[in-house]
Amino acid sequence: MPNPVVHVEVIGKDGKKLQKFYSDAFGWKIDASNPMEYGLVDNAGEGIGGGVAGGEAPSVTFYIQVKDPKAALAKVKSLSGQVVQDVTVIPGMVTMAQFKDPEGNLVGIVAEETPPAQ
Repeated sequence: MPNPVVHVEVIGKDGKKLQKFYSDAFGWKIDASNPMEYGLVDNAGEGIGGGVAGGEAPSVTFYIQVKDPKAALAKVKSLSGQVVQDVTVIPGMVTMAQFKDPEGNLVGIVAEETPPAQ
């Protein structure tokens, strides 16, 4: 893919709170030991993909791959996140969900496994 997405940024009023949220929810290693306290996520050399689609309103959303979307949503809710779209299975394509973090940013979750086609 030419010009791949290589960085996703989540900005909110309380950066430390967001860093703790993503670290606790998904086990991310976040290093904010710099003068700006900008939390750099260690992705362990794994890149991210991107997509462009039409929609009702402009937004930036990234999707986090997890083993168990239901468990991930439960953890998000326990950390003050809000479920926007419960786990949805699109056979042969994806199992996904969406939530808002404590600052209101929309984020998606996708399962590691593709659901079988019906």
